[in-house]
Amino acid sequence: MDLGVRWKLHGDGRTPAPGAVVRPDERLSWPRTAGLGAQHVVAMFGASFVAPVLMGLDPNLAIMMSGVATMVFLLATRGRVPSYLGCSLSFVGVAAVIRAEGGTSATVTGAVLVVGVALFLVGVAVQRFGARIIHAAMPPIVTGAVVMLIGFNLAPVTASTYWPQDQWTALLVMLFTGLAVVCLRGFWSRIAIFLGLIFGYGISWAFDRIFGKIHSVDASGRLTDHWRLDLSGVGQADWIGLPTVHGPSFEWSAILVALPVVIALVAENAGHVKAVGEMTGDDLDDKLGTAISADGVGSVLSTAVGGPPTTTYSENIGVMAATRVYSTAAYWAAACFALLFGLCPKFGAIVAAIPGGVLGGITVILYGMIGLLGAQIWINAEVDLRNPLNLVPAAAGIIIGVGNVTMEFTDTFELSGIALGTLVVITGYHALRFFAPAHLKTQEPLLDEGTSSYGEARS
Repeated sequence: MDLGVRWKLHGDGRTPAPGAVVRPDERLSWPRTAGLGAQHVVAMFGASFVAPVLMGLDPNLAIMMSGVATMVFLLATRGRVPSYLGCSLSFVGVAAVIRAEGGTSATVTGAVLVVGVALFLVGVAVQRFGARIIHAAMPPIVTGAVVMLIGFNLAPVTASTYWPQDQWTALLVMLFTGLAVVCLRGFWSRIAIFLGLIFGYGISWAFDRIFGKIHSVDASGRLTDHWRLDLSGVGQADWIGLPTVHGPSFEWSAILVALPVVIALVAENAGHVKAVGEMTGDDLDDKLGTAISADGVGSVLSTAVGGPPTTTYSENIGVMAATRVYSTAAYWAAACFALLFGLCPKFGAIVAAIPGGVLGGITVILYGMIGLLGAQIWINAEVDLRNPLNLVPAAAGIIIGVGNVTMEFTDTFELSGIALGTLVVITGYHALRFFAPAHLKTQEPLLDEGTSSYGEARS
C-alpha cells in the first residue's frame, strides 16, 4: 500500500531550477528538507501558540498533537495533499462561551471532539456523494455568514478580558503586528503573528523595567498590582517531560454551541485543497472528502487526550507559495519537530506566560481576520447581498451571533450566540428558498464540479 512516504530526489537536491517546483512526491536533500520543516513549524507557531492559551488548554499538548494530526493527515491523503494541521482558532469563541457557562477544560474538549466526529462524517459523505452536497447544505451565503459570526462573536473577549490588562502594550502590539502583516514580504509576512508575540514579550519586559508593576485586572479578572511579564513558571518547568492530559466530558449544551464550527472547518478544508491543487497543478477533487475526514480524525485524537482541535493552516500555504516546495517530506519533518517541542515543558511555560496585553493586541487583528474570512467567501463566490434571499437570513444570523442573543426553550435548555445564529442562517435560508420566487434562486454554486474547477469562470 502506497502511504506517500517515499520521495524522489528533486534534481541535485539543493535548489529547484528557475520556474521549477518540488512536487509533493519529491524532496530536496534531507538537511534542506529538515530546514523547510522547521520553517513550516515557525509559520504555524503564532496562531498555534495563541489558540490553546485562549482556550485555556495546555500549549505543550497542543503542539504535540498538531504533529500527530499532521502525520495522520499525510497518511490518509497518501502524501498527495501537503498540509500542516495546527490548532484551530475557529473554536476560541466556542471555548469562551462554554467556560462562561461554567464549563471546564474537559467540557470544552468533549464538545470539540463531537465536532471532530461530525467533520469526519461530512468527509465520508463528500467521498460518497461528491462536493455537490456541500453546496446543497451550505451555499456560500450560509458558509460566509457562519464564519463571520464566529469571528465577530469573539470581540467581547478581547474588549473585556485581554485589552484591559495592559491597554498601551495592546495598542503597540496591534500596531506592530498590523505593520508586519502589511509591510513585510514573503516568509516574514507569514509569521507576522509570531513576530508580534516576540515584540509583545520585549515591550512587556521593557515596561516592567521602566515603569514597574501595572495596576490593572490580571488574567483572573482581579484588579491588582502585577508584573506584565511573569516568567517564574519558566524557571520551575523541566526541560523534558510529558504534557498534561485529561479526558473529555460531554454536555449537550456545550456540544450545541460547538457544532456550528463544522461549517467553518469544511470551508477551510475545501479552500485548502483547492489552493494546493492550483499551486501544484494536480486535480485533487477526489481527495477533498479524504482531507475533511482526516482533519476530523486529527481533531478527535487531539481532543480525546485534552488538546485543542486541528485544522489546515493558510500560513503554511504561504510558505509553499514562497518557496515553491510542496514536498510532503517537509511536513513530516515539521510534524517531528512539533512532537519534540511538545516534550519540552519549559517551552510550554514560555507560551503560557504570554502577557494579557500582548494577547489583546494580537486578538484585535486575529479575531477580526477570522470574521472577515466570511466576507471573503462571499466575495469569491460573488454572493449578491441585494438579493433578499441572501440578505435576510445572513443579517439576522450575524446579529444574533455577534450580539449573543439567547432563546430560552425550557428552564433547562436554551440556545444563544454562535449556535442560535448558525441555526437561524441555515434554517432561514433554506426555508426562505423554499418559498422564494424563481428569479431569486439564481446564485451560482460554490462547489459545482469540485474545488479545483471553482473560480475558472472569473480567472
